[in-house]
Amino acid sequence: MAQTYEAIYENGIFRPVQDLPATLAEGQHVRVVVDTEQTPDILQLAAQVYSGLSPDQVREVEAIALERRDFFTHQDS
Repeated sequence: MAQTYEAIYENGIFRPVQDLPATLAEGQHVRVVVDTEQTPDILQLAAQVYSGLSPDQVREVEAIALERRDFFTHQDS
C-alpha cells in the first residue's frame, strides 16, 4: 500500500515532518520517491499576466507600462 509522508533532507538523512504510523517497523525496507518542490516557471507566470483581460484592457495596461516617465520621475504636488 502506498502512503505519502513529507520529509526534510538533512545531513544525508530523510527526516519525517510528521510522526510515522506505528505499522511501520524499525528497519523495514521502504521505497522513497523524491518529489522536490518546484518554484513556478517565470515564463508560465508571465503568460498569466493578461489572463481574464479583454483586448482593450490589455492595450490599456501595455500603454501605461510603456509610459515610463510616470515610473521614473518625481512629480511634486
